Parts: sequence; structure tokens; C-alpha cells
Amino acid sequence: MDWRSVKFDWNRARSFLVTAEEGSLSAAARALGMSQPTLSRQVSALEKELGVVLFERIGLGLTITPSGLQLLQKVRLMGEAASQFSLLANGQSQQLEGNVCISASEVYAMFWLPKIIAKLRLLEPKINIEIIATSDASDLRKREADIAIRNFRPTQPELIARKIKDVSAKLYASPSYLKSINKITQAEDLAHANFISFDSSGMLLKGLREMGLNLNPENFSYLSENFLVHWELVKQGLGIGIMPQDIGDLEPQVQQVLPSFKSINYPIWLTTHRELHTNARVRMVFDLLGEELAKPYAQL
Repeated sequence: MDWRSVKFDWNRARSFLVTAEEGSLSAAARALGMSQPTLSRQVSALEKELGVVLFERIGLGLTITPSGLQLLQKVRLMGEAASQFSLLANGQSQQLEGNVCISASEVYAMFWLPKIIAKLRLLEPKINIEIIATSDASDLRKREADIAIRNFRPTQPELIARKIKDVSAKLYASPSYLKSINKITQAEDLAHANFISFDSSGMLLKGLREMGLNLNPENFSYLSENFLVHWELVKQGLGIGIMPQDIGDLEPQVQQVLPSFKSINYPIWLTTHRELHTNARVRMVFDLLGEELAKPYAQL
């Protein structure tokens, strides 16, 4: 390869790629951890180096040009290669120090991870942990996280996963809310109850209907896609919500609704990139998470 023919700065090409994928300079600057003016200068410098206009600047927005679209296909390949290079390099590290990023839902991040991280700190104080608390599935292939706690098994061949356990969730409400409605003795009695949703897609309603509850959209008076807000609304007596049983049963402000009613069961999977599983610190955190998450919440 004639390296003399490469006439542009690869860092600037990365700025172009992220700006195109994020759709704005401000979003790209946040993703790259730099200021917006710095990012704008890098994109402008790349345009000057290449002699090509990559974006049309219309007001405060950006529109990628046809020339930019053609180059974007190539720079994406560069980005994927750089990501794979980084994964492979990180996978060779045998040092029990450095950063490990864990992606988990708000509930797992709030109730499970702090106690586990406290144990990790005693075992390996040089490992630093970043927690991404999100209901969205972080893309491990793009290095959005090193390890993810999920409710589904990944299908991508470059990811490896370990099933930790099956979790049972129950319906919960505050005693004050249950007193405010008619006595609940069977599933049919819930037809006029208020439920608190954490899902705007309608999947929660569909799932509860499949379990035998005669509900409609009017039953869901409140919605928050943040599960911790959902749980707080339940505790404040605003309606019925859902929580894993080993967490919900320990909360004194709520009680199970129809304890004999069937549970909502789902698996817990621990996932990481195949390359990162050979990294000593990632492997150590992965194994500790697997061991601790298998325990009931009260034993963490």
C-alpha cells in the first residue's frame, strides 16, 4: 500500500462518520466527548483536505451531500475496522486494572449492581466500573458497553452469553390503593383498576391480556418508561405495577396483588463480546456478575 496517497487525517474522518450517523454536530460532539466548535473545525478541515463538500449547512441543521454519502460508505468500513482492532487489542489485556462498562436496566442497576460493585471493589480495587442504566439494549459490537445484563439471548455470533437464572415478577400496589378500590379476590376484579405502564408500545397491555386480565388502554392512567419512576408511582398509591418478586417482596410500602395469580417469568442473560471475554478484567467482572446475580436479591 502506498501510504503517501493517504492525504487526510483519520481522526477527522471519524468526526465526519459520527456527525453523519448522529445527525447533528451537537449530538456527535456529545458522542465523541468533545466541544461542538472543535468537532465543526475537524469536519471543515476534512472537507478542505479532500476538496469535497460533505454537508450542506441549512440554518442550525446539516444535510449530507451526495458526495458525502458516497464517502460515508467507505468511512463506515474504516470505523468498523477500528472498532474490531480496539476489541482485539483490549481482549489481549491480562491486567486486573482499568475500566469496565456494564449496561443494565434501571432496576438491575439500582437494586443489584451497587452491592456487587462493592464486593468487586474489595477484590480488585484497580478495576473502575461505569454503569449505563437503560432499558435499551446497548450495542456491544460498537463498544457502547463491555458487558450487558439482558432479558434475551443475543443472536450475533461475535457475542457470547451465559444464562444466569429465570426471574419471576409479580403485580404490586400500595395497601392504600388497594383499600381505595373494591376488594380484589380474583383476576376479573382488576378490570377497573389503575395500572402504571413502563411501555409505550402496547406490549405490556398485550402481555397482561394474554395472562388473562381483561384490560384496555383506559386502565393505564400513568406511563413512565423509566422503571424506577414506575416503581415510585406504585409506592405512592397511584396504581398497580410490576416488579421482580425478590425485590418487590422486600419493599414495605407495597404488597402483592392477588398473590396466587400467575407470575411474569423471564430470563436473565449476561452478555459480552467474544474478544473481550479473553480480557482479564472483563472476564473477572463477567464471572463475578454471573456468580452474584444467581443469588436472590436478599443474599447479595
